[in-house]
Amino acid sequence: MPNYRRATVLTIFILTALYLLTSPRSSSPSAYQGLPPGHGTAYAMPTGRPSGTSQQPSRPYPPPRQPNGSKMPNQQPMAGPSSKNLRDKLQYQFPYDLEAKFPAYIWQTWKYTPASGDFGDNFRAAEASWTEKHPGFVHEVVTDKAAVSLLKYLYASVPEVVEAYNALPLPVLKADFFRYLILLARGGIYADIDTTAIVSTTDWIPPEVPRSTIGLVVGIEADPDRPDWKDWFSRRIQLCQWTIQAKPGHPVLRDVVATITEDILRMKNKGILKNNKIDKSIVEFTGPAVWTDAIFKYLNNPDYFKMEGKNITWEAFTGMESAKKVGDVVVLPITSFSPGVGQMGAKDADDPMAFVKHDFEGTIAFSLH
Repeated sequence: MPNYRRATVLTIFILTALYLLTSPRSSSPSAYQGLPPGHGTAYAMPTGRPSGTSQQPSRPYPPPRQPNGSKMPNQQPMAGPSSKNLRDKLQYQFPYDLEAKFPAYIWQTWKYTPASGDFGDNFRAAEASWTEKHPGFVHEVVTDKAAVSLLKYLYASVPEVVEAYNALPLPVLKADFFRYLILLARGGIYADIDTTAIVSTTDWIPPEVPRSTIGLVVGIEADPDRPDWKDWFSRRIQLCQWTIQAKPGHPVLRDVVATITEDILRMKNKGILKNNKIDKSIVEFTGPAVWTDAIFKYLNNPDYFKMEGKNITWEAFTGMESAKKVGDVVVLPITSFSPGVGQMGAKDADDPMAFVKHDFEGTIAFSLH
């Protein structure tokens, strides 16, 4: 009797084992409990993942190669930065955030750093004033040599800008171009080495004006109200670029950088990018003329502003004695960055609206007397 029971048990065991070995396997849903809905359904893993309740055949992994010259259905190539035009590249690399804070940077350029004995005693007090009025700010005096490396790093993804900067034949052109480039990439304050900070930038704008609505602060350089103004200046209202405050990525900076880059490469390709052959004056090429044009172009651009009535021209800013805000741009009166010049309505350096004093070292001071 015991032998009969053993034979029966052994027979049941063998039959059960044969059934398990020959029947199809199925994935256990319990192994995937807790996964979010739809997780893993876009691309099957090698072990397969269940989708719904019905058994689905697994996609092969890796996917089979496509025949040469064929594309996956509806597949579109991804448009990277290299496929964009220059302005789009700059916008991609340096996006503009109006509501961000103004970066606490002060940028200046000179042949030497303040640590060098060759820096020049005539610049030391002016340079130090920016640190004294802005404790806690990062204050950098970038040498000509350091500027090359810095811009190569910042604009590595936009090589045509680096090419353009390196192609400029004169230091004054590079100094002009550098201020736009550094502010576009990093923001903060740019100030010529011969400027003195009278008032901290925190006091340039009335406290009731939210900083989150401002992206660019500029000042009037010249407001020549006389018939022969063209003999002295390039624009009826000329905005200075020896002191600028900006948030990184501002559209005005993007436009002026693109415009100058395109001009440089155009002249380079024509073989006229030489001291005595460039087809624009320095003021028009990299100086206050191209800067002023970029600002007015921005203020009249319907992509950024809802235009009502006539365009904004120099008439909106002539004779002003206090700050004026247009969109996200604040324009300061001539006294703010040119106090003490004794003309065009500029007041003295002790005026409440006097913020920065420019000593015009190494430049030709203007005079309309």
